[in-house]
Amino acid sequence: RARAKKMTAETCKAIFLTGHGGYDKLQVQEASIPALKGDEVRIKVEACGLNFAELMQRQGLYRRSPTPPYIPGFECAGIVEEIGEHVTELKVDQRVMCVSGRGAWSEKVVAPAERVIPIPEKLSFEEAAAIPVNYLTAYLMLFRCAHLREGQSVLIHMAAGGVGVAATQLAKSVPNVTLFGTASAPKHAVIKENGIDYPIDYRTTDYEVEVKKISPDGVDIVLDPLAGKDFKKGFNLLRPFGVTVLFGGANFLQENKSYFNLAKQWFQTSSFDPFQLIGKNRTVSGFDLGGLFKNPDVLVAMKELVRLYEEGVVKPKVDSVFAFEEIGEAQKRMHSRLNVGKIILVPRKAAKPEKETEEKSEAVSTEKNERNCHYDCVDTLCLWTPTSTDRKSG
Repeated sequence: RARAKKMTAETCKAIFLTGHGGYDKLQVQEASIPALKGDEVRIKVEACGLNFAELMQRQGLYRRSPTPPYIPGFECAGIVEEIGEHVTELKVDQRVMCVSGRGAWSEKVVAPAERVIPIPEKLSFEEAAAIPVNYLTAYLMLFRCAHLREGQSVLIHMAAGGVGVAATQLAKSVPNVTLFGTASAPKHAVIKENGIDYPIDYRTTDYEVEVKKISPDGVDIVLDPLAGKDFKKGFNLLRPFGVTVLFGGANFLQENKSYFNLAKQWFQTSSFDPFQLIGKNRTVSGFDLGGLFKNPDVLVAMKELVRLYEEGVVKPKVDSVFAFEEIGEAQKRMHSRLNVGKIILVPRKAAKPEKETEEKSEAVSTEKNERNCHYDCVDTLCLWTPTSTDRKSG
């Protein structure tokens, strides 16, 4: 069996979350390279994924987080540099993807071998880093929580985001499934091409009304990353035996850290009468991949996703690639919901010159205003302002 050479460097570059707050709490620093245990592998990281959960970690809203400072990052892709003495199914120089659970935003990652999966040669590192969290989340929600079957209908919120793209592709692998997807109007062509049957612009229309125009009795499954008032709207759309899967709280996320908004969104989510489930014959499910990394179903699902990639079902869509030093810009793009697909971080990409970064931020702000976004940005502070749709819905 091939063995790795001894590591000579004791440190590597990594992104640290130094505290809770603004984008300046994310800093690139030197990190110690962990010692390798017998059941672990060390990976030279080529690409990492950015997820909404890491935005929530920065604001102190994600439950499963250590106390700062620490290295965030749930997933990465790269090349195996060293293997522990008990590892038998992986080898040095193998191309892999990894769902690490923590610490993936680093040049070197040490992870349990059971969380590392070989990837096909035709799959790029950026594409591979787009798979673990988004596709595992979509796969387990659709097929384990909601038990998607032939002929059913699904409402996918944020259909242009990483999980939305993954859920669309996986749902379309089941015959005669009808998909409704919410996204801003400029993204409709992209999400239709990906498989959404009925795109809905959540900024200018009430998606609950629009869904019922097409399907008066509602849908079978709602995938809800929003919470707040949208949780109730999704529940109201369910048919008998329908399932809503709550897997995030995007409505809680605001840069001004308004405690009034947090309390409002929490109340709108939690003020729910569980006896409605009995009378309406509906199911509410929760999903958090962060609590499942040691679950054997995750490894099974990872291998299934590789198979589905080779069959052409899984088609990772990379929205943009940022250097580690551009982590603030990357998170701003996701927070503003400008991405279509996955935002990727790479450790050895040169950061753009400061002037170009400033021009890019200005263009992003202009693009958001043109799209009637929910957020008006002043420097790094984002203040929520209601659109006409929000006013109508209360």
